[in-house]
Amino acid sequence: MAQMKEVSPNASGGEKLLNWVDNRFPASKLYKEHLSEYYAPKNFNFWYIFGALAMLVLVIQIVTGIFLVMHYKPDAAKAFESVEYIMRDVPWGWLVRYMHSTGASAFFVVVYLHMFRGLIYGSYRKPRELIWLFGCGIFLCLMAEAFMGYLLPWGQMSYWGAQVIVNLFAAVPFIGPDLALLIRGDYVVGDATLNRFFSFHVIAVPLVLLGLVAAHIIALHEVGSNNPDGVEIKATKDPKTGIPLDGIPFHPYYTVHDIFMVSVFLLVFTAIVFFAPEMGGYFLEYNNFIPADPLKTPAHIAPVWYFTPFYSMLRAITTEMMYVLMACVVAAAGFTALKSKLHNLLKIAVVGVAVVAVAAMLAFDAKFWGVVVMGASTIILFFLPWLDHSPVKSIRYRPDWHKYLYGIFVVNFLILGYLGVQPPSTIGERVSQVGTLFYFGFFLLMPWWSKLGDAKTVPDRVVFAAH
Repeated sequence: MAQMKEVSPNASGGEKLLNWVDNRFPASKLYKEHLSEYYAPKNFNFWYIFGALAMLVLVIQIVTGIFLVMHYKPDAAKAFESVEYIMRDVPWGWLVRYMHSTGASAFFVVVYLHMFRGLIYGSYRKPRELIWLFGCGIFLCLMAEAFMGYLLPWGQMSYWGAQVIVNLFAAVPFIGPDLALLIRGDYVVGDATLNRFFSFHVIAVPLVLLGLVAAHIIALHEVGSNNPDGVEIKATKDPKTGIPLDGIPFHPYYTVHDIFMVSVFLLVFTAIVFFAPEMGGYFLEYNNFIPADPLKTPAHIAPVWYFTPFYSMLRAITTEMMYVLMACVVAAAGFTALKSKLHNLLKIAVVGVAVVAVAAMLAFDAKFWGVVVMGASTIILFFLPWLDHSPVKSIRYRPDWHKYLYGIFVVNFLILGYLGVQPPSTIGERVSQVGTLFYFGFFLLMPWWSKLGDAKTVPDRVVFAAH
């Protein structure tokens, strides 16, 4: 048993209370380790605010969700009416509902920007691989949470969006129909589906999400934060105190920094909630203000904006596109067999895998491979720490053309997102197919292109400019 700490009899009541707590719970220790004595690089910039904003939006979603659950009824006959009741009759119910719906989109905005910061500054590189993996897990949980929550209002787009997405699982060979039935809980999207999605949205997924967020933060504070230079500040410490020379305490310096940016974010957030909660139909589709009707299909079914880049990739996989993908597999296997320095047995194995892959592409229809591509577009992010072979972490010290390549990647992702909300068209299909090839090419060819060009010299200490 640890020895109990004592304080002076003349100490204030607050000090005595804190000492009583510290002897039973490490409150002061946690405060020091994660705030006042957690040394972060002194050159953080604008891109380092989005992690704190994501935490803020998570709290907003949990609190508003609790109040919504008080009045919501997960019943196919009453769900839409209960949402209308919240909007019209519950005091301030409209505000809580709009905060929750706007918070869903805000969550993805800040998470996408947070992930982009990790991408350009190499925050997924050694020794932060686990931080990135936990972050990707959080991203998958957010997608599951958003998809299941989207069904709950039981509007037209909610119903038919769920119908389309769940039916995609039926394309999985052999187990598809049973898998779709398991997810729906019935042969059509109905009351059983609503209850299942409600249970997962309110209880199961948030518990996993909170666990991953805790693991993400613990892993971050164990190895320390990355910075725009990609320099490890723990490598240069004061010989007497052991404090990183380029580090400053997270509190109060960055807590004040984050509080200011939280204030700016809340100004924008409240402006949207009060003046444009539907955001022109992107945050809340107009069809979702119509009760779900299983007998009337909307003219155009599209997911919410934060899913649309991946939905575009799903729609891009047609029969013609399959031949292009087969050609890519054959070309990659041929290049590996002829040009790589692998052992002959490994080369034979690569060719064998390519033959099996092409045979599978011919055996199963394009719809199934569209589902595979959509899933792979997120799963591939987990492998990023082992795909990037650049000698430097940060975009600051990579060849200049890398910046343009990352810029094209962002533009391509935005174009895919735009096409995902548009009705299908021949031109849109071709553009989304090119965009899909570029998206996967960016990652799959990264071991090759990330080593090209001459990297700039990385300084031994961080480069700090006051801002």
